Amino acid sequence: MVNNFRILDLFQGIATMFATDSKIAVARIVLMLLGMLLIYLGARKILEPLIMIPMGFGMAAVNAGVLFLSAKTTGTIFLDAMQSDPMKLMSALQIDFLQPIYTFTFSNGLIACLVFMGIGVITDLSYVLAFPLSSMIIAIFAELGTVATFPIAVAMGFNFNEAAAIAMIGGADGPMVLYTSLMLAKNLFVPITIVAYLYLSLTYGGYPYLVKLLIPKHMRSIEMDFSHIPMITSEKKLAFSVIVCTALCLLFPVAAPLFLSFFVGVAVRESGLKHYIELIEETFLYGATFFLGLLLGVLCEASTILNPEIFKLLILGITALLLSGIGGIIGGYIMYFFTKGRFNPAIGIAGVSCVPTTAKVAQKSVNEVNKFSLILPYAVGANVSGVITSAILTGIYVTIIPLFK
Repeated sequence: MVNNFRILDLFQGIATMFATDSKIAVARIVLMLLGMLLIYLGARKILEPLIMIPMGFGMAAVNAGVLFLSAKTTGTIFLDAMQSDPMKLMSALQIDFLQPIYTFTFSNGLIACLVFMGIGVITDLSYVLAFPLSSMIIAIFAELGTVATFPIAVAMGFNFNEAAAIAMIGGADGPMVLYTSLMLAKNLFVPITIVAYLYLSLTYGGYPYLVKLLIPKHMRSIEMDFSHIPMITSEKKLAFSVIVCTALCLLFPVAAPLFLSFFVGVAVRESGLKHYIELIEETFLYGATFFLGLLLGVLCEASTILNPEIFKLLILGITALLLSGIGGIIGGYIMYFFTKGRFNPAIGIAGVSCVPTTAKVAQKSVNEVNKFSLILPYAVGANVSGVITSAILTGIYVTIIPLFK
């Protein structure tokens, strides 16, 4: 008996399985296996590898690496997500492995701004300015999930702040979800962000079926006219960035860090500042994306996932993305009828701002029925417009919702 105890005491990850509630133990095992599955799916490029591989490793490690923090308590030395007491936080910063990165970049939304700045650097505004009408109409309709999920979440028992944060999943823009949940619902931002990023990786697999279901083949085969595309210079794109960034910051100052991050990235790209482009794209974007995935995985502790609110979040998250996809396709149909059948409605799915995934989904679904049809420029325009409309919705929610008691 003594020898058995010493062996279990040595291998505390296993010992803690027998010292906690059986539901927690089972959840830990399931999450370890899920983490391994995410790594496999990421490595096979079935899901987004930039997020899924570090997330899977974090998920597997945090649920395996549980130890006895005292005679009666168990936990990990990765990080304490909800730690805010100054003295305890100072202690956690010296002990917990990822606490400094989490505290100084994740819990304050900085990591969302870094990712958004990187997205700005790789974003070309040419097609937004070349096709402004179709891009904005589709993007606005693609916010259907972001708007319609709010009352549904309230009806399911969430308060206004929580409902708004959950509804932002419909925007299919991870940094927006992270930022909104931190500003409005810190108590739920961990599960909301986890659910959002898990679902965002599934859009590439799920949205093609939605397109096939709602758009007949003869419409998906429509070829777009590119004979009158205007030339958009870097000066025009730079001017657009400055004007729109300033206007949005003026209207929604609480979301100004997001607007600044995105448009300064665009400005760096259009100004041809090669050293800054390399810094932001190769260091900020990929570094922030890596730690975002890793921290999301580490936050997937069994006790967090067993939160009874998680099941509701799973339902609302998939509802939000489904409604946004349907809304985008409705926008595509509006343009189809407005142009008297000369617009391919499959472009509508690209209004959901999962850059550049949904634009690729639109092009792929079209090529399945007509390999000569090119819609990607229009899809990219709708895609980038979706980023802008999601940022605006973030600003509206974060500004207005706190005014309601």
